[in-house]
Amino acid sequence: MIQILKKAIAICSLVVLGGAMLYNCEPDPDALGEQLFLGDAAQGTEKAFEITTFNILNNDQIRSDASKLVEAAPLGAFKEGQFGMQRASYLTQLRLSTYNPDFGTDAVVDSVVLVIKPTFASDSVTTTTLDDNYTYKTTADETVNAKKVVNTYPVTKFGKAKKTLNIHVNEVTTFLKGSSDSVQSNQNFAYDATLLGSKEFKGSISSVLITKDSDGSELFTTASIPGIRIPLDKTFFQNKIIAKKGQPELQDASNFIRHIKGLRISVAEDDGYLFKFSPNAMQLIMYYKNGTGTAKTPATYAFDLGSANTHIGQYEYNRNDSALKSAAIGSESNSVTKLFVQGMGGPSVGVKFPLQTIQDLRKLKTDNKSAIISAKVRLYIDPSWKNSYTKPAAFTLLQRTSNDYNVSFTEDLSAFATLPGFVLIRSNLTNDRPYYDFVVTQSLKTLVEKQEGNEASGKYLKIDIGAFLTDVNKNLIGPKITSRSYDTQRVVLVGADATNTTDNNRAQLLVTYGTK
Repeated sequence: MIQILKKAIAICSLVVLGGAMLYNCEPDPDALGEQLFLGDAAQGTEKAFEITTFNILNNDQIRSDASKLVEAAPLGAFKEGQFGMQRASYLTQLRLSTYNPDFGTDAVVDSVVLVIKPTFASDSVTTTTLDDNYTYKTTADETVNAKKVVNTYPVTKFGKAKKTLNIHVNEVTTFLKGSSDSVQSNQNFAYDATLLGSKEFKGSISSVLITKDSDGSELFTTASIPGIRIPLDKTFFQNKIIAKKGQPELQDASNFIRHIKGLRISVAEDDGYLFKFSPNAMQLIMYYKNGTGTAKTPATYAFDLGSANTHIGQYEYNRNDSALKSAAIGSESNSVTKLFVQGMGGPSVGVKFPLQTIQDLRKLKTDNKSAIISAKVRLYIDPSWKNSYTKPAAFTLLQRTSNDYNVSFTEDLSAFATLPGFVLIRSNLTNDRPYYDFVVTQSLKTLVEKQEGNEASGKYLKIDIGAFLTDVNKNLIGPKITSRSYDTQRVVLVGADATNTTDNNRAQLLVTYGTK
């Protein structure tokens, strides 16, 4: 069942409803709420109400196994003053593409390369001509005049884009179990300290293209999707693969994933940037020759690093000397000044509607016959987060219960997700005080109009970095199926602390209501 789910998610994109794309303008009163709840009302009045906002720390951990890293996995390290240091490593099993392989007579490994396919800006290509008068050999006896160029693309990063990272590859020495097993991001796995390979990565990837002079047709390209090519120790593969020809270690998958337990990919630095890559698109290719005497025949063997293997994201944090380390956490009854939200298991934000707010809204309904047209929680970006880093483009908004910490879709998302034009999260990120609006119309209406005295029920809203994932039919899969496990972004928001005299734009509930 897990494998079916993984394949279903893998061929779909992040859904707009979760905030993968935000509506970037100041909204009028919610047309959806106007149609559904107010009938023939002529106009609405907007009023701000108090809310309670607090930080949820999550112990800096999250589930990060293969079921969560279907679309992407993060790699790299980044350090800044608000959240501290965050570093991401990646572990994967590898399998033989064919078992009991025959490498021929006297096979000798020439080289081995690991290829990582990161997310990159395909529309920001830099083309460099290496040789305008290149001679390309089409056959042993025929050549054509050609041009050899290199296309270079910047990898999509979060952090200090101009830093150089040293990527390291090590052999894992702990059995990684099955691809459906649950793994937390802070779980440790032993590995051999001796490097299998390394690569100095400057933040871009390239592909080589050779075209014919006569008609511009393509003669050769390194890959349809460029990647980071990391050379690995050929002696390791000579001893672990070629020398084991015909032996039990190469006979089946069960033996092989215990013979070579996996690879660990990490960066040496603790500061730079984070980037994402596709786990199932990774390649491991062994180039070798076989045959007797001097007439050896070149050959290649491709290992399987795809979805059949265990994939694990390992995330580590150092919050020392960060603003988050000393920040107030708050609670469901105690708002704080600053709110911290970060992907990959970092903190979340909690939002609660206090009793007084519910009573005030009920009084409007009772005394003035007012109905809620729309409601939104507005959270401003804190001035301390004034930097050049990309502002988050995806959030999830969930309903959570205090006593058991179960989460579910909000009533707005459950009821209206499939309606054309419905947007759960809106934003205005272009003005001097950027903010996000989280739509809570139906959730608030239920509290005010239907749940008698229910304020002590323990329900509150939980905001995370990330987006909901959808199946092949664009339906939401579930409240816990999101991109949060590999989303590299973060932001500091202004809380609802009423004693905060340094910022007038504190968190608030904005309700538009009207009277028939």
